Amino acid sequence: MSVDSIVNPSTPARPGPAPRLKLARRVGLRLLGGVAVLWAAVSVAFAAVYLAPGDIVSLLIGEQVRTPEIEAAIRAEWGLDKPLWWQYLSYIWRLLHGDMGRSYMLNTDVSHLLMSQIWPTLKLTLAALVVSVVFAVLISAFTAHRRWGRRIAATLELLLASTPSFWMGIVLLFIFSFTLRWFPVAGDRQFSALVLPALSLGLSQGAVLAQVLRREMELALDAPFALTLRAWGVTEWRIRLRHALRHAALPVVTLTGWLTGGLLSGAVITEQVFGRPGLGRLTVDAVLAKDLPVVLAVAIVSALIYVVMSTLTDILSLLIDPRLRLREGKS
Repeated sequence: MSVDSIVNPSTPARPGPAPRLKLARRVGLRLLGGVAVLWAAVSVAFAAVYLAPGDIVSLLIGEQVRTPEIEAAIRAEWGLDKPLWWQYLSYIWRLLHGDMGRSYMLNTDVSHLLMSQIWPTLKLTLAALVVSVVFAVLISAFTAHRRWGRRIAATLELLLASTPSFWMGIVLLFIFSFTLRWFPVAGDRQFSALVLPALSLGLSQGAVLAQVLRREMELALDAPFALTLRAWGVTEWRIRLRHALRHAALPVVTLTGWLTGGLLSGAVITEQVFGRPGLGRLTVDAVLAKDLPVVLAVAIVSALIYVVMSTLTDILSLLIDPRLRLREGKS
């Protein structure tokens, strides 16, 4: 009898064609669900932006002399002379073709603005996600079922989880940039400039993940398969890192997909603290200038990233846990 059969006794045999088709159908339904959620997010963002108080025409005219002719020309140029439902359908149609409109203030294509700023934000979000996962795995593996280590880790996790990311960033800047001068204060020209922003953004989320992961690992370490592996002479670290971690990963993967939205929104503030380029600075400038097409585009891109991560999390859960695949095949 192999170790894997002890660890996963309910693992089904290789599924036949019918269960595979059912599983593929479930994956397809989840992808369609992600598209529906994205459409709802686009609709809500459009309604919130275009029904907000304020006159868009006055914003576009600026300090020019306002005459009926100029107002009519601006409305016709930006499509504001059409009913709101027509503007909505037109925006959806243009959005499907990759056209997010033009910026009111810069009079340039919004898609180009986003493409020039989205990579620094994605890079910061991914780096913070790596920090969160690595921190959670290490601290959980070292402290699960260890009395004093668990108490120290719980105190540290509570401190990190309750500290806002911007305050963490200020503290890290004061210690490692202004005092020790180990890392640059601002910018995005080198990898070292990514370390402090990723830590300030990822540690608080990692603390939340660590609390969940340690609890699940402790349950796995008390399971019968862990006792059997110890009786076979398998080392404790192998049990923790190879077997218990796999059993504890499913709820953490689900939670990670949910926390991605927090990382993405936190990146907006973190970029301002560390003077980094990205969607954060673009969003703040657009909100202050009431540049509605840019604000709407940022909201849509953020929703798209969140929907993609949530959908990938659902699919990854099926790959991690064989019992879920068996349940999907039987349904």
